[in-house]
Order: sequence, then C-alpha cells, then structure tokens
Amino acid sequence: MSTLDSLTLTRIPAQDEALRAEVRAFLAEATRDIPAHIRARSWSGYSTEFSRRLAAKGWLGVTLPQEYGGGGRSAFTRYVLVEEFLNFGAPVGSHWIADRQSAPLILKFGTEAQKQFYIPRVCRGEAFFCIGMSEPNSGSDLASVKTRATPNDQGFVLNGQKIWTTNAHHCQYMIALVRTSGTPEDRHKGLSQVIVDLSLPGVTVRPIEDLSGDSHFCEVFFDNVQLGADALIGAEGQGWEQVTAELAFERSGPERLYSSIVLFDQWLQYVRTPEGRTDSARQLAGKVLTQLAPLRAMSVSVQEKLTQGASPIVEAALVKELGTTLEQMIPAAIAEDLFSRDAEDVPVELLQTLKYVTEASPSFSLRGGTRDILRGMIARGLGLR
Repeated sequence: MSTLDSLTLTRIPAQDEALRAEVRAFLAEATRDIPAHIRARSWSGYSTEFSRRLAAKGWLGVTLPQEYGGGGRSAFTRYVLVEEFLNFGAPVGSHWIADRQSAPLILKFGTEAQKQFYIPRVCRGEAFFCIGMSEPNSGSDLASVKTRATPNDQGFVLNGQKIWTTNAHHCQYMIALVRTSGTPEDRHKGLSQVIVDLSLPGVTVRPIEDLSGDSHFCEVFFDNVQLGADALIGAEGQGWEQVTAELAFERSGPERLYSSIVLFDQWLQYVRTPEGRTDSARQLAGKVLTQLAPLRAMSVSVQEKLTQGASPIVEAALVKELGTTLEQMIPAAIAEDLFSRDAEDVPVELLQTLKYVTEASPSFSLRGGTRDILRGMIARGLGLR
C-alpha cells in the first residue's frame, strides 16, 4: 500500500480514476530497477527515452485536443497520471514543463500556426520547453524583468539574461517573459511572452550546480538573438496577465505536495518492519498523513476550478505555500527519527534518499514563487493588504 491509498478525502471522477491501475502497473515495471535515492528526483529527473515511452501510451498532452495530437481527456485524467508519476518517482523532468504549462499556454494564447507546430511535438515527446521568468538582481520581483525584445523589421531582437531556468540545457525552446516596450519602472505594462528557439545564434546556456551536485537550474544569456515575428505568443503587452494565469497551473499541482513522497514511502516501509516500528515513528506517520490528506483535497479542488475555466490564483498560492511547508517538514522529521536510532539498524538506501531530499528541500519553497511572495498574494486576496 502506498501513501496515496490513504488520501481519499476527495475522490477523483471514476472514469479518470479508472486509469490508475494501468498507470501503476506500467510504472512498477518501468521504475523497478531505479534506486529510491534516484527516484526521489522524480520531476527533476531527466530521461527523453522515458518521456517518449509515455508519449507512445498517449500519456503526454492527455488533456490537449485530439486535432493537435492530444488525448482530449479531462484535467483529472492528467491529475491521476501526475500523482502516480510522483508516487513512483518516475523521471519525467524532460517533458514536465511542456506538458504542464507550455502546450496549454500555446493552446490558449497562440496562433493557429503555433498550435499546429508545437503542440503535436509536445504530445510526441519531441519538443521540450523551459520557462524564462527569473532574472539576476530581481529576487522574486517578476515584474522588474529587464530582458528586452526590441521590434525590428524581421520580428524582435532579444537581449538580456534569465536565471534559475530549470532544464534549459536539455530543452529546445523557452517561453520567456520579456519587456517589449517601456521600462522596468512600468512594472506590469509593456511585458510580453516570446518563444525562443534555444539553438539560435546568440543564446548561451550555462548549467548551475546545486548543493546535491545536480545541475537542474541554468543561466541563459541572450546576445542580439534575432527572433521572427511569429515568436510572440498572445498579445504584445499582455504578458503579465498571461503569465499570472499560467502560474496557477504550476502552483496547485501534486508536485507541490509530493516532492518528498518517495522518501516518506521508503521510510514507511522501514517503520512497518519490526526493527523500524516505534511509537514515535507511528505518531509521525499519522501527523504527516493528516496534513497531506486535506492538502490533496485542496489541490483537487483547485484542479476543479481550473477545469471550469477559472483562474484560482489565491487558492493555488495557498496550496503551494502549505504544500511546500509539509514537503520541507518531512525530511527534517524523518532525519530526527532516524538519527535517534542505532545507525546499523537503518537501511543505507533510506539514508541516501534522506540525504538527497534534505539537500534539495530548501528549493521547494523557492521554485514557482517564494514563500514571501505567496503569502503576500494570499493576504491581498483576503483583503488584508
């Protein structure tokens, strides 16, 4: 029994839930030989081969229209897929952003030519995207972006820099938030989103090594990069509204609850053994599950709002804030439990997984919006500021 089996406060529609058994059977075989400390990377794990296996089963772009190569199924079908990918620690990082954000964004705001070109490639696992939002010296102040796309007779000339760009060194494309008019002091005005082919002359991508020794993040430099007129996605100057709506997809999903789930499941397996079972461990397991179950219910509720076409920005921020707090609590609490025991009684593989998740956990409350930013959004939504 996995942790997910205990989280049934909110049920997903039966026709979508029916897919779960097939997905579990596939993932059990596909991840069987991957050690837990590697599976703990999950949506940071990168495997184009694995993404294309999922595409062959029709599990990429599952919510996108069939006319563009998608599955034409509901958002809850994708929710089931994502939950199980995370639950098994599947290496889904290569297609993660394209499937979650980029293709839906292009479907909503793109031209027909952009839809015809990019979306089928995403659904086949052939086109991977990164997101160009953060910039140096801006902290979490997204509206202060300085990277500029200046219109010319061929389209736009792009200059500037992005940072903390996940998997840019593996992706073919970036959707970047840039300034197409005005100055950084104009804040939300004059911002647009452009699709950047990362193979163009003038683009330089430099991976950044993190505490764990992985290189998920990158710096991306643009030096007089010539973009075509068809690089603009949506309306010029409407980038802030577009990117704000896009972030609701990023902040409310299961990945904001389950970043520590492989570690938690592995620890639970140990606690179920005679050597691992203690009263304090059982109390800790209950404490985690009683927080995780209502958070999942909230996440599913936000998914319902997204399905209805709403833009639940504050609700999504609340799920991410509470979710990442729990994600960070799990490795700290498990470390306290394991380090209170005799070292020879604890499985080495469990300690390796704990090491990785502990090193990665500070980033949980940074990616997709920092804790301070999200709390500000929640306070504003409640009329407190």
